[in-house]
Amino acid sequence: MDQFSGMPVQQSDNGQTGDIERRTVQRMNEESTGDRSIYEFESMLRNNIVLSARAMFQSRVSFAVFERSRCNPMFWHLMRTGGFLLRQGVRPSDAIRDIFLNSSYYAFECATANVIILYHAILNLIGDDLFNQLFKNIYLYGWHADPDLGINAQYSDRFFPGDILYFNNPDFSPLTPEWRGENAVVLGNGLLFGHGLGVMTGEQMIFALNRMRWPGAYRSAYLTNSVTRPNYNHLAKISSWQREYAMNKPRNIIFYPNENSISFEQYKYLINWMESMQ
Repeated sequence: MDQFSGMPVQQSDNGQTGDIERRTVQRMNEESTGDRSIYEFESMLRNNIVLSARAMFQSRVSFAVFERSRCNPMFWHLMRTGGFLLRQGVRPSDAIRDIFLNSSYYAFECATANVIILYHAILNLIGDDLFNQLFKNIYLYGWHADPDLGINAQYSDRFFPGDILYFNNPDFSPLTPEWRGENAVVLGNGLLFGHGLGVMTGEQMIFALNRMRWPGAYRSAYLTNSVTRPNYNHLAKISSWQREYAMNKPRNIIFYPNENSISFEQYKYLINWMESMQ
């Protein structure tokens, strides 16, 4: 049991990525309605998410607010919003891999980083051909992602390697609003990866965020109970790809909340608010 700013949080894995499969198989055995193939897929994808997060940490990618984002122009159009639009004629798999291969060309904020990690992890699991059929129109901007990733957040005090947690910093300095919080991938063994902060424990992440508050602030940063995950069931099912599905996918609507370092939960709230105003 970890204590992050007084809030009990149970990390449901002993931290070794090799144990992810054991834990998911255990969950499968506990849930009589479980589908073995889906749990096996989830364990492999969770392991890939951890590996992709570590690969980003070891890369030369920089942290930047939307206004200062940058990308490799051979693969992406840099939009005025700070988003990256896939260039016509570029294979999505090549563009995602380039972020890790030519990382010094790239800079983005932490929500974008987590979406990239998810794309990279699923690419390394399902392979180039299927990935390129399913994710033809990639646009990287904050939490915006292809619907087939099925990103969603739920409230929970239990988390596993591969989950994405959110640390809120309520008294962030108005001079550095990008530190209003941090999205962090659970790596296991008590460690998390947060783009812009690095690999550290939860306590260390809170300490780092507290250093970025306004003078006189008294409220500490803290770990929320919002856990963000892709839709493992849906991804497992579409991994047995059919051409008709990929060809008839609806386009995903893009929203521009223009808020750096927000949680997926906040992103969905802003989208729902924007939709209600139309």
